[in-house]
Amino acid sequence: MSRFPRGFVENSPMEEPKISASPSICFRPINPSDLERLEQIHRDIFPIRYESEFFQNVVNGGDILSWAAVDRSRPDGLSDELIGFVTAKIGLAKETEISDLIRYDSCKGEETLVYILTLGVVESYRKRGIAKLLIKEVIKYASSIPVCRGVYLHVIAHNSPAIRLYKRMSFRCVRRLHGFYIINGQHFDSFLFVYFINGSRSPCSPFDLLVLVLNYMRSGIKSVASKLTMKHEEKGLKWIKCKDMTRCLLPTQTKRNLASERVSSGYDYV
Repeated sequence: MSRFPRGFVENSPMEEPKISASPSICFRPINPSDLERLEQIHRDIFPIRYESEFFQNVVNGGDILSWAAVDRSRPDGLSDELIGFVTAKIGLAKETEISDLIRYDSCKGEETLVYILTLGVVESYRKRGIAKLLIKEVIKYASSIPVCRGVYLHVIAHNSPAIRLYKRMSFRCVRRLHGFYIINGQHFDSFLFVYFINGSRSPCSPFDLLVLVLNYMRSGIKSVASKLTMKHEEKGLKWIKCKDMTRCLLPTQTKRNLASERVSSGYDYV
C-alpha cells in the first residue's frame, strides 16, 4: 500500500481535555465535524505532515476506515469530542508488501489485509488502555471479513511503548525496514508488525523447516534403531542407545548456532 508524504512539522500545543474521575470511553466513526480536531491531534502527535486529502477522506467516509474514541463523561458539550482515533485501509493481500508472508486459500477468492495508517490518543488520556481498545476495534472488524487474512502496521524503531503494546497484543514483528521514515532530513528504521486472523499464519521460516526435517530424521532413526536393537537383543548382542545416536546427529555447538540464526532472522520478534 502507498504511504502518505512524510515531512517534519512544528507542533503547536493543544489544550488538554479535563478527565472525570470515571471516564466513560466509547467508540464511533469519525465524521465531518471532527475535521479540525483530527488535524490538530495529528499535528501534535506525529512528526510528519498529512495532506488535506487524507483528512477529507477520513471524515467523509471514503476508502479509509476510522474509529473515534470519545469520553461520554466529559461536561460542557465535550462528551463527543475526539480524545483518540485509529485510521485504517483495506486492500488486496497480493498487492501488499507482506504478500510473501501470507498463506493463501484459493477457495476464498481475493484475500485482503487491513493496514493501520494512524493511531493516536491525546496525552491526558494515555496509559488508560484506549490505544489497545482502538486496535481491538480494527481487529474485530477485520476478523468479521472471511477473506481478510490479517492486520498490519509500521512503527518507528525507537517507539518502545508502541512496540511493547503490539507484542502484548500478539502482533508478530516480521521485518525491520531500514530508512523507512524520513523526518527532518534524517532516516529512521521501522518495524513491520502483523496480526494474523481467520486461520492465517506466516509460512515457516528456514529455521522452522530445518527443525521439522531434523525431527523427522530423528523419528526415523529412532524407529530403525528400535528394530535393530530388538534383532540384536535376540542374538545376545548389545546396541547403542537411540538417544546417543541423536546426540551425534546434532552437536551442542550446532544447536547454539541455529538458535543464534533464529534470533537474527528478520521473521522473528526483534
